[in-house]
Amino acid sequence: MFTVGLLAGGVLTAGALWLFSGLFTPLPADGRQGLIAAAALLAALRDAGRLTLRLPQNARQIPQDVLRRHLARGALQFGFELGTGVRTYVSASAPYALAVAVLLSGGSYAPALAAGLGFGAGRALTPALRRLSGDGEGWDDLLVRRLSGMTILCSVLVAAVACAVLT
Repeated sequence: MFTVGLLAGGVLTAGALWLFSGLFTPLPADGRQGLIAAAALLAALRDAGRLTLRLPQNARQIPQDVLRRHLARGALQFGFELGTGVRTYVSASAPYALAVAVLLSGGSYAPALAAGLGFGAGRALTPALRRLSGDGEGWDDLLVRRLSGMTILCSVLVAAVACAVLT
């Protein structure tokens, strides 16, 4: 149920961004590409520690009592709220670059759907891999060491894919 909630939350957020993307279609494609590239660059600089930038987010955890009320419904709700990315802390900047790309790309809903599913799946993959590792704390240490480079790479890939979609 947790994973279903994550995927549904990611798809809902991406769908809402895609709906609002119509407001930006009057802007020339070159201008939208430039804004997407700028957002990706800002995200990469922030994750590399070269830029201090507060992200628009709700910097707190989802309350644990959500899971205590009813396990299946709680897992679905917890996953959904985590999947939307709006009620909890998002540590990396790449999801914000992705949101900007979905918002400015417009066009077909398929890339937005893929982005939402990818965000939800990515959030589901983290706890699954941690559990499968058998050493959660060791896995956390490894993640912290590699996170910066991965988020920078993700930001650059988001910009490249979004610019390819616009052309």
